[in-house]
This record gives sequence, C-alpha cells and structure tokens, in this order.
Amino acid sequence: MSDFQVAIIGSGPAGMSAAARAAKDGLSHILFERTPHLNDTIFKYQKKKHVMATPEILPLRSDLEFKEESREEVIEAWTRGVEEAKVNIRLSTEVTAIVRDSDHFVVSLAGNEKITADFVILAIGVQGNLNKLTIPGSDLPFLQYQLDDPDEYKGEEIVVIGVGDAGLENALALAANNVVTIINTGVDFPRAKAGNVALIQGAINRGEIQHVTNARPKQIEPGYLVLDTRDGEARIKCDRIIARIGAMPPRKFVESCGIVFPSDSPTAFPQVSEIYESQIPGLYIIGALAGYPLIRHCLNQGYEVIEYLLGNHIPPADEPLIQAKIDRAQIKLSVSELVAAVRALPLFTSLTTLQIREILIHAEVHRKKPGEVVIERGEYANSVFSILEGEVGLQPDPDNPQEMVRLGAPQFFGELALLSGRRRTRTIVAIAPSLLLEVDRNTMVRLVRSVPEIRQVIDGAAIIRYLKVFFASDVDDAVLAEVARTATVVEFKPNDTLIEEGAHDDSVYFIRSGSVTISNRIGGKDIVSAYIPAGNYVGEMAMLLQAPRNATVKATVATETIRIDSAAFRALLERVPDLHRQVEEKLQERLIQQERLRLTQQRGDVIDFLMKQGIGEATDVLLIDESLCVRCDNCEKACAETHHGVSRLDREAGPTYASLHVPTSCRHCEDPHCMKDCPPDAIHRAPNGEVFIEDTCIGCGNCERNCPYGVIQMAALAPKKPSLFNWLLWGAGHGPGEDRSPEGLARRTGAKHAVKCDMCKGIAGGPACVRACPTGAAIRVDPERFMNVMREAAQ
Repeated sequence: MSDFQVAIIGSGPAGMSAAARAAKDGLSHILFERTPHLNDTIFKYQKKKHVMATPEILPLRSDLEFKEESREEVIEAWTRGVEEAKVNIRLSTEVTAIVRDSDHFVVSLAGNEKITADFVILAIGVQGNLNKLTIPGSDLPFLQYQLDDPDEYKGEEIVVIGVGDAGLENALALAANNVVTIINTGVDFPRAKAGNVALIQGAINRGEIQHVTNARPKQIEPGYLVLDTRDGEARIKCDRIIARIGAMPPRKFVESCGIVFPSDSPTAFPQVSEIYESQIPGLYIIGALAGYPLIRHCLNQGYEVIEYLLGNHIPPADEPLIQAKIDRAQIKLSVSELVAAVRALPLFTSLTTLQIREILIHAEVHRKKPGEVVIERGEYANSVFSILEGEVGLQPDPDNPQEMVRLGAPQFFGELALLSGRRRTRTIVAIAPSLLLEVDRNTMVRLVRSVPEIRQVIDGAAIIRYLKVFFASDVDDAVLAEVARTATVVEFKPNDTLIEEGAHDDSVYFIRSGSVTISNRIGGKDIVSAYIPAGNYVGEMAMLLQAPRNATVKATVATETIRIDSAAFRALLERVPDLHRQVEEKLQERLIQQERLRLTQQRGDVIDFLMKQGIGEATDVLLIDESLCVRCDNCEKACAETHHGVSRLDREAGPTYASLHVPTSCRHCEDPHCMKDCPPDAIHRAPNGEVFIEDTCIGCGNCERNCPYGVIQMAALAPKKPSLFNWLLWGAGHGPGEDRSPEGLARRTGAKHAVKCDMCKGIAGGPACVRACPTGAAIRVDPERFMNVMREAAQ
C-alpha cells in the first residue's frame, strides 16, 4: 500500500488547486514545494504587481478564489484557501527523482528520504529555468533576470529587454522613479495580455517609457547596451539591464522521470492527453509545464485532474467555448476530434494538445462550398487558414481564374500576406467542399515568434508556394522540396544591397516582406529602373544565364527575403523540361523589358524620387501631375466638404520632381506607423486597405508624432456650414472647403482629435479629391501598379 494516493509536485496555481481539490474530496495526498513558501511563481512577481485573471471568457473551476488584484492579495487569498482546505504540505522539500514501480510511484527527496504514491501530478512550472542572454558582455553585473521590488531603484537609466507580460510590467513599475527604455524585436506586443498592452502603449504615448522597435541586443558594454537595429547599430546608455525573455521547461528533470519530449527543440513541451496524463500511466502534467501558462487555466487544470483521478470525466472548462465554434460551422465533430485534426496539421504538429485547445479558443472553423471565395485578391491579411478537409485553388493569374495552384488537406495558406503586411496577392476559392481553420493574426504572430518549428514550417512551405506560383504550378511538391531545402531566410535593412551589379553570385531572392529597387550604373550614376514589392522575385537572370549580375538590387525599407541556391534550381530545370521552357520564356521577357528600361533614365530618376518619399512602404498614394494642375484647389475643397469641414489634404505641401508632385496625404503604409502606439486602438485597416481613424480617438497626438510623412493633423470639430443656397444668395458662411481663417478656427468646438485621409472609405465613387479634379491631374495609385504603367509607357 502506498503512503499517499496522490503526490503533487509544485505549489504554483495548478499544484495548489489540485491539492485543495484532493483535500476536499478526501484523497490522501501530499504537496511538495522546494522553496520555504507557497506559490513561488507568484511570490517572485514584483511587489504590488496587478495580477490579471485572463482569459475572462473562461469559467473558473477551483476551490481557490481568484480575481484581478495585487500580488499580495492573491497570495493571501490562496494561502487562506489552502489552510481552510487543510492541504498536507511540505515546504523546503526538493524532489530529486520519480520512478514508476510495479504498482506505485517512488518519489525520492533530497536527504535520501522516499515516499510512495499511487499517482503523481507534476505542476513544477518553468520559472526555475529562465532564459538568459548569451551575447558578449552578458556576464556583467548590471544585467539581471528578475525584479523583486521596483521601489528599490530610483534615478537610474534602466533598459528592459522583453515585451511579454513580465517585461511590460517591470517597465511600467520602474518608470515611476527611473528613465526606462524597453527593447522590442518587433513593433507590437503579441505575447502580452491586452490590459498590459494598453498600459504600456499609454506610457509610451505620454513619453514615460522609451520604446525601441525592431531591435536585438548585440553586445553589453560597461554602462551601455549595443543593439542591432534595421537602421544599423545603436548604443543605449544604461545603469541597469533587466532581461525578461521567458523560460524553458526543466527538461533534464522531466526526462529523468521517463517522460519523452516530442522533439529536441528547447521550446518543446511534453505531450499529455486531454485528461493531462503523460506517456507514463498515472503521471500527470498540468500548468505551465504542459504549455498552458495562464493562471486561470492552471487553476482549472488542478481542479480537473483530481476529478479525472476519481473517475469523474467532466469536460474541460474550455469545452463549451470550442464546441460553440464547431456548432456555428455546422459540422459534426466533437471537440476532441477537432483538436486531433488540428494537431495533425503540419503547421501545428509541434504543439501540445493543450496548446491546440488554447488556439481554438481564438480561432474560427469554416465550412466552404465549391466556388466559394475564401480569400479575395487585394484584401489585407488578418489570418492564416489551414485545410482540415477538402481542396482550394490559388489563382496565380487574375486574368485567368481557371488556372489554379491546388492546395489540399493538410496544407495552409494566407501566411505570405500576413507576414508581408501587404494585400492578398492571389484569390483563393474552394474547389471541393472544404473545412478550414482560420487563426487570427495576433495568435499566429505570437506562435511564429515563440515556436521555431512553426516558423520553419512556414518558411519551407513559402518556398514551394513561391516556386509553384511563379514558375511551376504543375510540378509535384516532392520535386520542389529538393530546391526548398537549399533555401535560407535573409533580412536586409533599408538601403542594404541584395545584389551588386557585376558580382558573380547567382542566387534567386523571393521578397517576402518589404520592397526593393533595381538600378544600373549609367554614366557614373545609379539609374533606378524598377520597383519590386513583396510577393515577387529577383535575381533569376544571373542564375539562368550563369553570367555576372546585370543590375543592382537594394532594399527600400526593412525587407525579408528567401534566398534559393542557383545550382539546385538549375538541377530542377534539367529534370522538368516544361518548367525549363516556361522559365526561358520569362527570361526573354525580362531581357527585353530591361533593355527598354535602360534607355529611360528619366523614368529611373522618378522612381528614385518616389522611393525617397516613402513610396516603398506605401500601398496607396496621391500623386498630382503639375503639368495638368490648374491650382483650383477643388481637391482640397472636396476633401473638406466630405470630412465635416476639415481637409485631410495639403495640395501645395510636399516634394516635386519634374511635373510629378507628392502632396501631403496619407500613403496607407503596409505597416502603418500611426497604428503602433494608439492607446484606444482607434486606428484600423479596412479590408480594402484604407487606414482610418475611428471616433474613439482620444486626441493624444501619438499617431501624428509617429507618422514620418506629416500627413496626420490634430483638429477640433468645425461648425456646421450654412446651406449652399444661403451661401450663394446671401454670402453666409465660408463657402466650399476648409475655413482656416483665425475666425474660422476660433469657431471650432470640442477637443482636438486626429484626422487623416481615409480614401473616402465607404463613399461611392472613391476618393473625393480625385473625383473633384477637373483636369485629371490628381490620381490615387497603388505604387506597384503605377510602376507598371511607367514601364508600359517606356515601351
């Protein structure tokens, strides 16, 4: 007979909840904690930290109460709950080994003591295995990985590395008495809770915290942190560096218990069943160690695992939420069957069952009929789709919808536009009755950043997808996979050179995000001949001709590419004669096109001018042909009349080259700067691409400061104008257009809020500025389409 029915290792939220339920159900149990206090995870939170109870939609199952309150209040409530339940606890006791015997588990403790139990629950979390920096200088004493009491630090310049919840909370707490800079490898906060994101964005907007984006720590020097940014190397002066970069599962100990991890990845979690049982019968894993770190999840799991041990197979707390999605899609699947189907998808096979369930809380399931459009060309990406059943067709040529690249289960699609930030470049329709899983953008960005296997799957699939769309729609994926294995992902900063004219390398680059220009050296000057945005490729001429590069290719903005080895590509062409012929035809077209472009230096100067005005990251831009413009200002007047008396356009402002003028008007950037730090989340992108500001704007001015092109202004509401009849007959009011006179500005009421061009979203006929131009001088264009028009004109 065992000493206990159940031994619980770890007194975090999951372990305490399990112990409290065991005590109330009358199970003989013991709870081991290696520290001298309960709940070491919460205990190590910074003092007075506000603990969030997300996700709110998930019902709470536990004998311990939990609500949003301070760290101290949470600890007090849980300690009281454990005492009231009369939990059998042993503090300051370290478990050194767990071995399955013939009829029970032997749990070894430090000091050679041993106990036996019928069941074991591992709830040890991951916080004892913090990730650490490995860059030069990471052994310097002013680098730390925890923050106990932010009030201990005053008057310091502190850098916080990491933008998860811990990093954001540390930065917010320290900002009260210190100068704080937070380092972000991206631009947003996909791994943090919504409440923390709102708080940090507010602090950044008010100038209380400095936010450095698209930066990675490169080196630590005495008194400085050196960063690698998209604009080059940067050095930040600091007295202290706090790195909150996550933690890894305690793999060595877990494996010593006989548990096998699904892969060698350091981010892998042990696989458990839907009742949290590991591969070892009777050994259960719950909490953060199972890949489910949120406190509410952990508390629920602690409750549920004891119920399962007692034979009470209650559904998990998230079951109704996921089942509701299945019911909306009108499909006959249980939650367990859907979880199994999702886990079989290549994109998610590295995740645990519990991680899949968390994804499904935020995902949607769709049933599509043959011919039904799933993704419309020209839309902006917000999600990624995986095919659970059926088949879809990707249309590479918009003029020939019958030509299709076919995708079937278990493939995925939509990730290219998601990562590039640009419009969907291909329409995708259901070919057969199809069942699709749609995962939202924030979840996918978080997964791509935190799970290397998912990024690898996306990278590998992207290469094959590019090859099929551009060259080889009929070639088997297995053949293309040989080329894909030679590919690497390469990032370039603005103005970095991908390809140098005259060089002898011959790799091909697929542009996944950003954009590039192609130029030639003519008369000692670089003449730009083409602008190539994400979703295209460059470099194939040198690869096919086996000749030196005949042009220079440079990144216009931060650009990510997939580089393919030329030898592998040429070997593919030799194996597939039809493909060789198609590529040769494309090559001849490119050679003829390039020769024509080399003769149009003025066009190259225009492209170079536009790139310097930020067109490389624009998706829609207003241009004015000065040779046609008669300075009537109808464009400004129409804009003001359409937008409550405040014009979003300044025709005279902005640079001009020859007769081409770029007025001050929104460019609707692919990765809008204005959206990055909006506290009320009032700036959005419509499916057609318009970046617009909702009425929830609070007038903080952060978007105006963040816009590099000066196209956002802060304006109060203009008074309502008299009717056109009163103006014509009696001269009442200012007349058409914006009244910018001192008297007119004085009559404006209410607080100022941000205004910018929204491309007259929702108004029939499109932008009013273009419709009101009597000479056709004003046009709004997609930069890629505009460059194509220029190329055709050059021919």
